[in-house]
Amino acid sequence: MANHGTQTPGAALTHRQITAIIVGLMLGMFLSALDQTVVATAIRTIADDLDGFDLQAWATTAFLITSTIVTPLYGKLSDIFGRKPLFLTAIGIFLLGSLLCGISSSMYELAAFRAIQGLGAGGLMSLAFAIIGDIVPPRERSKYQGYFMAVFGTSSVLGPVIGGFFAGAETILGTAGWRWIFWVNLPVGAVALVVVSRVLNVAHTPREHRIDWPGALALVLGLVPLLTVAEQGRDWGWGSGRSIACFVVGIIGIGLFLLAERLYGDEALLPLRMFRGRTFAVGSAGSLIIGMGMFGAMALLPQYLQIVKGSSPTVGGLQMLPLVLGIMSAAAVSGTVITRTGRYRIFPLIGGVLMAVALLLFSRIGADTPLWSTMLVMAMFGAGLGVNMQPVILAVQNAVDPRDMGVATAAVTFFRQMGGTLGTAVFLSVLFSGLTSSISSAVRSAATTPEYRAALAAHPDQAASLQNSSGSLSDTSFITHLDDTLAHPFKVGFSDAMSTVFLLAAVIMALGVVILWMLPELPLRTQSGLQAREEAAADAAATAASHAAETAVKATGTLAGVATAAAAETAPTFAPPGVVEDLDTSDREPVTQ
Repeated sequence: MANHGTQTPGAALTHRQITAIIVGLMLGMFLSALDQTVVATAIRTIADDLDGFDLQAWATTAFLITSTIVTPLYGKLSDIFGRKPLFLTAIGIFLLGSLLCGISSSMYELAAFRAIQGLGAGGLMSLAFAIIGDIVPPRERSKYQGYFMAVFGTSSVLGPVIGGFFAGAETILGTAGWRWIFWVNLPVGAVALVVVSRVLNVAHTPREHRIDWPGALALVLGLVPLLTVAEQGRDWGWGSGRSIACFVVGIIGIGLFLLAERLYGDEALLPLRMFRGRTFAVGSAGSLIIGMGMFGAMALLPQYLQIVKGSSPTVGGLQMLPLVLGIMSAAAVSGTVITRTGRYRIFPLIGGVLMAVALLLFSRIGADTPLWSTMLVMAMFGAGLGVNMQPVILAVQNAVDPRDMGVATAAVTFFRQMGGTLGTAVFLSVLFSGLTSSISSAVRSAATTPEYRAALAAHPDQAASLQNSSGSLSDTSFITHLDDTLAHPFKVGFSDAMSTVFLLAAVIMALGVVILWMLPELPLRTQSGLQAREEAAADAAATAASHAAETAVKATGTLAGVATAAAAETAPTFAPPGVVEDLDTSDREPVTQ
């Protein structure tokens, strides 16, 4: 294997070295991205096996809360202590959580162990982008970041496939199949640990620091109740006592967080001065809004494929391949163009417009829309996603001080995750609030047709099942056992309810495009973050040496003046003219070096 020793200060990494590092980073990112989609596919099977069907949402919520909260903390700590130890720590914590999840004996244990997983997952995505910012100049960075988009897209396809396979297996090697959903992370993570520890050897200069623990605690106090109510509010009721309590505590926590950030200044977990930079402020706000529309919409697509089209989780994952191909191809093209031209601002705008148009087209898709037509829209949505995410991160990394690379990258990731959480919660709430009426309307309309009445007469057992369901989709499994004619109104009602959600997502996405329109375009730096920090450190050292020399010269001159004055008091009056002036140098121009 090629030598991947510590980088020589000031030297750029070769393409081979960068590629080796990226392989390790992609393995770490793959763990985090895949885990979410795998578990989402199998959570119902897991809940049934652990006798905790009504608690299954907490397994998702626990992971989401911890991974979101620690994201900015990883960014700040990596700026202080270096990326490598933090990235290895994140992988290690994630693997520990995965091991524990696989031995869970109750849903309460699973939720607790998923929270541990989230503590690791929160650093995998943001630190990977920050490391790329360290080792690759902005002008070259986008073509490498396209690899990460491939990981993101691939996991959305492989997740349902792998999750469906393990969840469908009763036992594997004498153990329940769903437990391997977590244990499969262990060999992948072990490889990631070995690769990252060997190849990620770039120089880091420790910084004087004061860790913003009050800000971190206030962030926990603010986000835990807000994320909890975002996930559980639909079941609790948005106006219930528990929801209102969460809102109040969350707002207080956010207020305390802002106060702590102001008091800590540059050492804050999320320095408020960074928001004075237009690129950072616009990039963060745009990521929040785009994240709402993007992740909210992506959460509905698998449900459409499985409920309306009747696909299994495995088949549904494969049917999302056009989305992945759109992401990968668009990311590759945009990365190449940005590298050649240095222009990046246009791509987030194009991506936002493509996703907004795709969401509008999704709102027109019904129960009888051909699958190939839906796949074309998926490809468009994927293309928009592929050219939107990375240029925003690139713009922020290019605009901030290289010393803040970690915290800036983590902040963009943090706001995108927050947007995705809020979008998913809002969209699912809108979907289920209108679902019953949409299904009831579709059933009433179908009941007037001779075909539907004939199907009821031919299948009396299914007619009784429909009467018991009362138009509810709290359990969708019965639809797959219905006659096609009897199942059709349910599919129509579901797709009609989804249309409203997709329209809402399109409006939110359009708002994101308006925000990103204000994103400035700065010349892309030709230095990596590491090189820029080394140059800044060298300049600072040179300036300090210059000041030290200047001070020494002044001090020497002052001592000489004191000696001259003392000599003048005792000198004979016939001293040669000019001797005192020659010795006294205190008023001369300082010597600079």
